[in-house]
Amino acid sequence: MDALVSRHTKELRDLQSRIAQKKKNASKKTRKGVTDECNRLEGELQDRHARELAELNGDPTPSETADVAEEDILDNNTPTEPNTTQPPSQNGVYKSDLATDPTASLTSSLANTTLDPNPPSTSEPQPRKRNRQKERLARRAAERDEVAAQAAEEAASMPDLREKERTAMLAETRRRGLVEREVRADGHCLYAAVADQLGERGLRPKIEVAVVNDGEEGKGGYKVVREVAGEYIESHKEDFEAFLEEPLVDYVRKVKETGEWGGHLELMALARAYGVTIHVVQGNGRVESIESGRQKENGAEKDDIWLAYYRHGFGLGEHYNSLRKSEG
Repeated sequence: MDALVSRHTKELRDLQSRIAQKKKNASKKTRKGVTDECNRLEGELQDRHARELAELNGDPTPSETADVAEEDILDNNTPTEPNTTQPPSQNGVYKSDLATDPTASLTSSLANTTLDPNPPSTSEPQPRKRNRQKERLARRAAERDEVAAQAAEEAASMPDLREKERTAMLAETRRRGLVEREVRADGHCLYAAVADQLGERGLRPKIEVAVVNDGEEGKGGYKVVREVAGEYIESHKEDFEAFLEEPLVDYVRKVKETGEWGGHLELMALARAYGVTIHVVQGNGRVESIESGRQKENGAEKDDIWLAYYRHGFGLGEHYNSLRKSEG
């Protein structure tokens, strides 16, 4: 029982922290969806906790408890019919008179009737049985409220990671004379950001790729960049296979054909395939550079491309944007 309560408390605390962070990071466009999701997650967790507690104690579930409580209320509200039958009394009147004379019967009944100034109640209230299940549920609700309040207090005292990241990114890009160009926040963001940089500099891959449909963004679009990354990884498997947690053929298929998020391995493949150095500005202001392994052509600046990398700034998680040179 103690282990279950401890687990429930930890799960509730973790959920409240997640909810508070989600709401803090939600934008105006995503706020309604985030709120609905948080309410759904909280309701599902509370239902599961109540069900697990009832199963452990061998008690009925909350819905069964409500039905039993309703039946108890109906039973208690049913009036009890008083027993008004009184033993016959002769009071000096012969049985033959009682049988033949209705007046004698009435006289006998009145003579035997005594008025009690404090007549007993015909339906005495029965003591209600303690509903231990309801008491436990009430205690659990109080505990949840307390944990929720603590989690909200902790979340309020946490730094705004989204704002902190945005401030550091803006300071670093300004210092380097870069301006950010946002790309759509989805699984293609890394490839779309690289495509924007390549298109601005007129760079082409050092390997040949065959793409049946370039998509809406033409030859510089993310689909071509995905194809280049997949082709390079596939043709240089000795450099990448040791880092994969699945067969190479499956990994390459995801890179080429799906919306799977890209990361460091894909950036390494693209840097080598296009012969460029990819500089990634982190949300804390640090810059990570991924070299191509080739010598720059006369130290040309066009061999460098710049990306912005966020961990907290977008609702879907990690995100890449393109960083262009400021025209000013």
